[in-house]
Amino acid sequence: MEQINAPQIGPIIQRHRKVRGLTLEQLASISGVSKSMLSQIERGQANPTFAVLWGLTRALKIEFADLLEAGALPEDDNAIELVPVAHTPEIRSADGLCKLRILSPPRLAGQTEWYDIEIAPSGSLDSPAHAPGAFEHFTAWTAGIEIASGDSTRLLKAGETARYAADVPHRITNRSVKTARGLLMVLYR
Repeated sequence: MEQINAPQIGPIIQRHRKVRGLTLEQLASISGVSKSMLSQIERGQANPTFAVLWGLTRALKIEFADLLEAGALPEDDNAIELVPVAHTPEIRSADGLCKLRILSPPRLAGQTEWYDIEIAPSGSLDSPAHAPGAFEHFTAWTAGIEIASGDSTRLLKAGETARYAADVPHRITNRSVKTARGLLMVLYR
Protein backbone atom coordinates (compact mmCIF):
# COMPACT_ATOMS: atom_id res chain seq x y z
CA MET A 1 0.00 0.00 0.00
CA GLU A 2 1.12 3.56 -0.68
CA GLN A 3 1.61 6.10 2.08
CA ILE A 4 -1.15 8.53 2.95
CA ASN A 5 -0.61 12.09 1.74
CA ALA A 6 0.13 14.76 4.34
CA PRO A 7 -2.92 16.75 5.45
CA GLN A 8 -3.57 20.11 3.82
CA ILE A 9 -2.90 22.41 6.80
CA GLY A 10 -4.05 25.70 5.21
CA PRO A 11 -7.79 24.96 4.99
CA ILE A 12 -7.73 23.58 8.56
CA ILE A 13 -6.09 26.75 9.89
CA GLN A 14 -8.55 28.89 7.92
CA ARG A 15 -11.55 26.96 9.22
CA HIS A 16 -10.42 27.36 12.85
CA ARG A 17 -9.74 31.07 12.27
CA LYS A 18 -13.22 31.62 10.80
CA VAL A 19 -14.98 29.60 13.50
CA ARG A 20 -13.41 31.95 16.04
CA GLY A 21 -14.43 35.00 14.01
CA LEU A 22 -10.83 36.17 13.54
CA THR A 23 -9.56 38.15 10.58
CA LEU A 24 -6.14 37.45 9.09
CA GLU A 25 -4.88 40.63 10.81
CA GLN A 26 -6.18 39.51 14.20
CA LEU A 27 -4.66 36.03 13.93
CA ALA A 28 -1.37 37.55 12.76
CA SER A 29 -1.33 39.79 15.83
CA ILE A 30 -2.12 36.95 18.25
CA SER A 31 0.21 34.36 16.70
CA GLY A 32 3.15 36.50 15.66
CA VAL A 33 2.91 35.14 12.11
CA SER A 34 2.72 37.79 9.39
CA LYS A 35 -0.57 38.39 7.59
CA SER A 36 1.04 37.61 4.21
CA MET A 37 2.46 34.31 5.52
CA LEU A 38 -0.95 33.38 6.98
CA SER A 39 -2.62 34.13 3.66
CA GLN A 40 -0.09 31.95 1.82
CA ILE A 41 -0.53 29.09 4.33
CA GLU A 42 -4.32 29.18 4.06
CA ARG A 43 -4.13 29.07 0.24
CA GLY A 44 -1.66 26.17 0.36
CA GLN A 45 1.10 28.27 -1.20
CA ALA A 46 3.49 28.07 1.77
CA ASN A 47 4.87 25.13 3.71
CA PRO A 48 4.98 26.38 7.32
CA THR A 49 7.74 25.42 9.70
CA PHE A 50 7.05 23.61 12.95
CA ALA A 51 7.62 26.88 14.85
CA VAL A 52 5.02 28.70 12.73
CA LEU A 53 2.48 25.89 13.17
CA TRP A 54 3.15 25.84 16.91
CA GLY A 55 2.43 29.57 17.12
CA LEU A 56 -0.79 29.18 15.14
CA THR A 57 -2.06 26.25 17.23
CA ARG A 58 -1.38 28.20 20.44
CA ALA A 59 -3.13 31.31 19.08
CA LEU A 60 -6.14 29.29 17.90
CA LYS A 61 -6.19 27.26 21.14
CA ILE A 62 -6.14 23.93 19.33
CA GLU A 63 -4.01 20.86 19.84
CA PHE A 64 -1.21 20.30 17.36
CA ALA A 65 -2.71 16.83 16.68
CA ASP A 66 -5.91 18.52 15.42
CA LEU A 67 -3.95 19.59 12.34
CA LEU A 68 -3.22 15.92 11.61
CA GLU A 69 -6.81 14.83 12.20
CA ALA A 70 -8.26 17.26 9.64
CA GLY A 71 -8.79 19.86 12.34
CA ALA A 72 -11.60 18.80 14.60
CA LEU A 73 -13.54 21.92 15.51
CA PRO A 74 -14.04 23.03 19.10
CA GLU A 75 -16.67 21.34 21.25
CA ASP A 76 -20.11 22.83 20.57
CA ASP A 77 -23.51 21.24 21.07
CA ASN A 78 -24.50 22.41 17.59
CA ALA A 79 -21.18 21.74 15.84
CA ILE A 80 -20.93 19.25 13.03
CA GLU A 81 -17.46 18.30 11.95
CA LEU A 82 -17.22 18.16 8.19
CA VAL A 83 -14.27 16.49 6.49
CA PRO A 84 -13.96 17.68 2.89
CA VAL A 85 -13.35 15.05 0.22
CA ALA A 86 -9.87 16.50 -0.36
CA HIS A 87 -9.02 15.77 3.30
CA THR A 88 -10.19 12.15 3.26
CA PRO A 89 -7.04 10.00 3.17
CA GLU A 90 -6.84 7.44 0.40
CA ILE A 91 -4.69 4.32 0.08
CA ARG A 92 -4.13 2.40 -3.16
CA SER A 93 -2.79 -1.11 -3.58
CA ALA A 94 0.58 -1.47 -5.31
CA ASP A 95 -1.14 -2.77 -8.47
CA GLY A 96 -3.63 0.14 -8.43
CA LEU A 97 -6.68 -2.17 -8.52
CA CYS A 98 -7.85 -1.42 -4.97
CA LYS A 99 -8.63 1.98 -3.47
CA LEU A 100 -9.49 2.50 0.19
CA ARG A 101 -10.79 5.82 1.47
CA ILE A 102 -10.24 6.07 5.24
CA LEU A 103 -13.51 7.31 6.74
CA SER A 104 -12.71 6.79 10.41
CA PRO A 105 -10.91 9.46 12.46
CA PRO A 106 -7.18 8.86 13.04
CA ARG A 107 -7.64 8.75 16.83
CA LEU A 108 -9.61 5.47 16.44
CA ALA A 109 -6.88 3.66 14.46
CA GLY A 110 -6.23 0.27 15.98
CA GLN A 111 -9.64 0.27 17.71
CA THR A 112 -12.41 0.75 15.13
CA GLU A 113 -11.69 1.65 11.53
CA TRP A 114 -13.97 2.02 8.53
CA TYR A 115 -13.21 2.33 4.85
CA ASP A 116 -14.99 2.96 1.57
CA ILE A 117 -13.51 0.31 -0.73
CA GLU A 118 -13.44 0.27 -4.52
CA ILE A 119 -11.96 -2.73 -6.35
CA ALA A 120 -11.43 -2.99 -10.11
CA PRO A 121 -12.48 -6.22 -11.90
CA SER A 122 -10.19 -9.11 -10.86
CA GLY A 123 -8.68 -6.91 -8.15
CA SER A 124 -8.08 -8.29 -4.70
CA LEU A 125 -7.28 -6.83 -1.29
CA ASP A 126 -5.14 -9.43 0.49
CA SER A 127 -4.57 -8.88 4.20
CA PRO A 128 -2.32 -10.72 6.61
CA ALA A 129 -3.76 -11.62 10.01
CA HIS A 130 -4.55 -8.57 12.15
CA ALA A 131 -4.20 -8.49 15.95
CA PRO A 132 -5.75 -11.39 17.92
CA GLY A 133 -9.53 -11.01 18.16
CA ALA A 134 -9.81 -8.62 15.19
CA PHE A 135 -13.04 -8.91 13.24
CA GLU A 136 -14.24 -7.35 9.97
CA HIS A 137 -17.70 -6.45 8.67
CA PHE A 138 -17.95 -5.89 4.92
CA THR A 139 -21.15 -4.58 3.32
CA ALA A 140 -21.25 -4.99 -0.46
CA TRP A 141 -22.74 -2.03 -2.33
CA THR A 142 -22.38 -4.01 -5.57
CA ALA A 143 -22.65 -7.71 -6.41
CA GLY A 144 -19.72 -10.02 -7.10
CA ILE A 145 -17.49 -9.44 -4.09
CA GLU A 146 -15.93 -12.56 -2.65
CA ILE A 147 -14.76 -12.69 0.97
CA ALA A 148 -12.22 -15.28 2.09
CA SER A 149 -11.23 -15.70 5.75
CA GLY A 150 -9.18 -18.64 6.88
CA ASP A 151 -10.63 -21.69 5.06
CA SER A 152 -14.04 -20.10 4.31
CA THR A 153 -15.11 -18.26 1.16
CA ARG A 154 -18.42 -16.51 0.41
CA LEU A 155 -19.69 -14.58 -2.64
CA LEU A 156 -21.82 -11.57 -1.68
CA LYS A 157 -24.85 -10.07 -3.40
CA ALA A 158 -25.43 -6.29 -3.39
CA GLY A 159 -26.56 -5.20 0.07
CA GLU A 160 -25.28 -8.26 1.92
CA THR A 161 -22.89 -7.99 4.87
CA ALA A 162 -20.20 -10.53 5.67
CA ARG A 163 -18.78 -10.75 9.19
CA TYR A 164 -15.57 -12.69 9.60
CA ALA A 165 -12.40 -13.20 11.60
CA ALA A 166 -9.59 -10.85 10.61
CA ASP A 167 -6.98 -12.35 12.93
CA VAL A 168 -6.26 -14.88 10.16
CA PRO A 169 -5.17 -14.15 6.58
CA HIS A 170 -8.18 -12.83 4.66
CA ARG A 171 -9.05 -11.41 1.25
CA ILE A 172 -11.70 -9.29 -0.49
CA THR A 173 -11.87 -9.99 -4.25
CA ASN A 174 -13.96 -8.51 -7.05
CA ARG A 175 -15.27 -11.43 -9.13
CA SER A 176 -17.49 -9.24 -11.32
CA VAL A 177 -16.66 -7.52 -14.62
CA LYS A 178 -17.49 -4.08 -13.18
CA THR A 179 -15.83 -2.02 -10.46
CA ALA A 180 -17.06 -3.21 -7.07
CA ARG A 181 -17.68 -1.09 -3.97
CA GLY A 182 -18.38 -1.69 -0.35
CA LEU A 183 -18.00 -0.50 3.22
CA LEU A 184 -15.43 -2.23 5.44
CA MET A 185 -15.39 -1.91 9.22
CA VAL A 186 -12.48 -3.37 11.19
CA LEU A 187 -12.97 -3.97 14.93
CA TYR A 188 -10.04 -4.68 17.23
CA ARG A 189 -10.56 -6.19 20.66
